[in-house]
Amino acid sequence: MHLLTGLLLWSCLFLSPLQVRVYCDQWRRPRGPQPQTPSSGPQTSAETPAPSPERCTPVLTPKKRLATEILQKLKVDSYEVMVRYTLNHYGYFPAMMYFEFCPECPGSVPFCIVREMEAIARTPLAAELGPVAPYKPFQVVTYKPVETVVVEGVPPENSLVQHLKTAVKLRDYKYPHYLKELAKQRMEDSDYLSPNAKNLLSCSLKMKNYSHRFHLLLHLEEIQMEVDIRKYDLHNQTMAPDQSNRKLLTLRVPGVAENRPSVLRGDCLRVSKSEDTVQPITVYNGYVHKVELDRVKLGFSKKLLQAFISNMKFNVEFTINHFPLKLQHRAVDMAVKHQLGEVLFPSGAAVTNIAMPQLRMFNQQLENNPEQHAAVQRIVAGSSKPAPHLVFGPPGTGKTITLVEAMKQVCLCMFAHILACAPSNSACDLLCERLMVHIDPHRVYRMYAGSRDISSVPKNLLKYSNWDERQDGFVFPERETLMKYEIIVTTMITAGRLVSGEFPLGHFTHVFVDEGGQAVEPECLIAIAGLLNPEQGQFVLAGDPKQLGPIIRSPHAQQHGLGLSLLERLMTSNTLYQKSTESGHFDTRFVTKLLRNYRSHPAILKIPNRLFYENELQVFADQWDREAYCNWEHLPKKGFPVIFHGVMGKDEREANSPSFFNVSEIEVLVDYLTKLMETQGKKGLPKLSAKDIGIIAPYRKQVEKIQKALKSVSALSRWSDLKELKVGSVEEFQGQERKVIMISTVRSSVNYIKMDKDFNIGFLSNEKRFNVALTRARSLLIVVGNPVILSKDPTWEKFISYCVEEKGYTGFDLKDTEDEDNVVSKLATLKISVDTDSEWADKLSETDANCFK
Repeated sequence: MHLLTGLLLWSCLFLSPLQVRVYCDQWRRPRGPQPQTPSSGPQTSAETPAPSPERCTPVLTPKKRLATEILQKLKVDSYEVMVRYTLNHYGYFPAMMYFEFCPECPGSVPFCIVREMEAIARTPLAAELGPVAPYKPFQVVTYKPVETVVVEGVPPENSLVQHLKTAVKLRDYKYPHYLKELAKQRMEDSDYLSPNAKNLLSCSLKMKNYSHRFHLLLHLEEIQMEVDIRKYDLHNQTMAPDQSNRKLLTLRVPGVAENRPSVLRGDCLRVSKSEDTVQPITVYNGYVHKVELDRVKLGFSKKLLQAFISNMKFNVEFTINHFPLKLQHRAVDMAVKHQLGEVLFPSGAAVTNIAMPQLRMFNQQLENNPEQHAAVQRIVAGSSKPAPHLVFGPPGTGKTITLVEAMKQVCLCMFAHILACAPSNSACDLLCERLMVHIDPHRVYRMYAGSRDISSVPKNLLKYSNWDERQDGFVFPERETLMKYEIIVTTMITAGRLVSGEFPLGHFTHVFVDEGGQAVEPECLIAIAGLLNPEQGQFVLAGDPKQLGPIIRSPHAQQHGLGLSLLERLMTSNTLYQKSTESGHFDTRFVTKLLRNYRSHPAILKIPNRLFYENELQVFADQWDREAYCNWEHLPKKGFPVIFHGVMGKDEREANSPSFFNVSEIEVLVDYLTKLMETQGKKGLPKLSAKDIGIIAPYRKQVEKIQKALKSVSALSRWSDLKELKVGSVEEFQGQERKVIMISTVRSSVNYIKMDKDFNIGFLSNEKRFNVALTRARSLLIVVGNPVILSKDPTWEKFISYCVEEKGYTGFDLKDTEDEDNVVSKLATLKISVDTDSEWADKLSETDANCFK
């Protein structure tokens, strides 16, 4: 165990006898097994004096409670106060020392002097990961209209090839001019909303105001997206001719590999010469032909290519992709046009009791799961039509497996045609791969967007997709060709191509949407408005309203319901999808809640089950897999594979990045990774590869610092597949699982809690993010964070208390942290004033005059 011992020393000068009492606000001691990093142990920081060998007897001994010591009546010119500290735990340990001076002259007023001290224990790794530069907030450029002349560029060739003819036009849906004032005010002043807009947002959503309300919310979101994209603009950048195609120019874009900003094939970037200052300024539109790591290849007009010379400087503006927004606008219009009222606001009036078909499951595991089996029966029978059937799938309960089985059963019916959708390509790929297990792959068609990067497409799906080898890109076949397939799998946005192609209404007898809780309602509509016959078709929506919803940028749009998915809206506001007050159960004609969890150890599942799922989830995970780490020697308690490691860290930022990181937490994470690597395959533990581990952090900068630490620590290089160890945000892990999940909560200062809540970042005040993070683990869950700060959130407080009760807590001792109110009440006995420094000086001068002359 590493020990760090130090000495803090103050020297005070006095001119007359007086009595001094010293108070310390709190002392924190570590408990439980402490980290042993592969480095040389904790290092004292510049702020922490090294121990002094000649001063070995401390005057003041740390106590667990508020300490009070009367030093003595001072009759000397000076007195030294020494505080000794011993740490065996990494982190930042602040404390306040209060010196109360009590002059003995009659009528004199006691006064207090406060000194702050901070003990820091860290490794060389911490110094390597520290801020690269002092934090300077990003300066937002004020909106200034500029007169421009736009010169069009050259789009990628295959984006111009359309075998699927566009029969239903897509309007521009430009937002009203008055809303542009919101952009000028950086979306901070809602006074620019018209009275009609405010009235529209204040009313509850119904079919009568459906399209108008969503048009407004989508416009607000679009404006916020345009404001946000400006922070990625570049100035005085150079481009170079592409070596493989001299008609293209290559631009370096830092962060594009991490979608910061998101740049896809076919997107447009606007560039202008940095030297141009006289209006109108010529702006050249460059279309993205290819994205390679941190570089994009752009197609410009001949005018720019002819004028281009080496080292020419350009200003670069990024643009948002308006295509998905246009599709959503059209979808809400078509929802009204095709009278989808009984789909979007179902009353259940037309629903009758239907006998359930006897089915033989393709996946035999469903025969033993009553909820999954019943869901498939209800979907095949169409028990909810015309209302949607919802599959409520908590973590690890197999909702995707249930959907796939239902689709396979529907395919046995004659004339059935299925459209299977999800918000992301990865979710669609998973659906497609599982469908092909029992269905002839040639009956299934995976349709990708033209912007899809072929390197990210599973090779086994490529030949069953719209990839065109001759044109070296994804193209859309004729409508008649597409209609021959029994199942088309695509994202909801790309499903808009089918609407534009004017597929006959009712061609698709069933529309399935997986991960429906992650899509905004208008996005979900793209897959059904204009494609599904509301009277005869069956709409199936699967997801979990207790997990993360769609990502919304506009606070106004979020506040007024754009962040509420169709799945969650139905389950929270429609009685058909809520539990009966009499029976306490869902109406299984409309909704099926899956109850068997096939993922996690019961200790990992317990708190999410209690807080979000009414303790209804049942543990059915494979026993050997879920108990793989129950006897790990580094568990605080054997048989309990959950660890909360308390760390007194520090919130830090660097350069112009607003994102936070916490080096002390990274040190602890690296230590646990090292222990996992050293113990894997020993003492009954399973072999563990890096791809079996996931690390979740709520801030992008913490993710970057952790990734840097993984490359820096030589001991971890013994994992040959270290690149497969995924580090990412909660959003990146939704729908995934790992044998071992480690979570860095980062937040260690109460000052930023309100920021997290206002901007919907971090873990605090976000139950859905908490739920997703904890439920990714199968065998071992390790959470690293500051329990004092986290406990201010009631959800986290329950989890930390659970870990303490079950003896899964380690790190610094919670008993050594006093309740804030208790500290404040004790310090109230001191004569501490809130006077300014000058008033303190006046008071000291007055005391000098009366007593010390």
